[in-house]
Amino acid sequence: MSETNAVNHPRVALVTGANKGIGYEIAAGLGALGWSVAVGARNEELREAAVDKLRAAGADAFGVPLDVTDDASVTAAARLIEDRAGRLDALVNNAAITGGGPQEPTTVDVERVRAAVETNVIGVIRVTNALLPLLRRSPSPRIVNVSSSVGSLALQTTPGAETGPVSVAYAPSKTFLNAVTVQYAKELAGTNVLINAVCPGYTATDLNGFRGVRTPQQGAAVAIRLATVPADGPTGRFFDDGGEVPW
Repeated sequence: MSETNAVNHPRVALVTGANKGIGYEIAAGLGALGWSVAVGARNEELREAAVDKLRAAGADAFGVPLDVTDDASVTAAARLIEDRAGRLDALVNNAAITGGGPQEPTTVDVERVRAAVETNVIGVIRVTNALLPLLRRSPSPRIVNVSSSVGSLALQTTPGAETGPVSVAYAPSKTFLNAVTVQYAKELAGTNVLINAVCPGYTATDLNGFRGVRTPQQGAAVAIRLATVPADGPTGRFFDDGGEVPW
């Protein structure tokens, strides 16, 4: 897209869970690049506050009520984006939960596992499938799944690697998400839809009680990069700021 066309017809992105943390910074980063950004979030007050903040910074932002675990909500979100923009150029599946703790596999409440998979995996599939028709209208559609290095089986089985606490809900849900990303890439091979997984690193957000060592803005950088890769960019791969992450 030329600079002139980009001004007249800005590219459009939906970021799920964009009312705070990494999701907000992904939306802010894309907005700063001239994109029109749909702020997907369940909480109306936080969603509209995020939209107001983005607009105050000069971004073209609009709110999208979105609960990734609810079919009707996702369908309505897709319809809203179609009515507002007519297409979608990038989908960033950022919304996630930890499932709560403790998560030792021998004693875990299986409902924690179910909740993590419902949001972090099934939610991504639900949103992606609902938005794919709009993505196909884009000349350069991109899908970015925000994963985590704790979902890497290679790292989990490497002695001495930093993989966080024992977790039978959150970490495996990200392994599952990685596998889902690969399957989408296989089905969409030969199309112009590029899909990748990214790890933002150990970022200070409410997901980890703000114990992370990276800022949300730092954590957002890799997702922004993969949402804006050119036509010859990668697909079906897993990245962090340092490069490719092993599965």
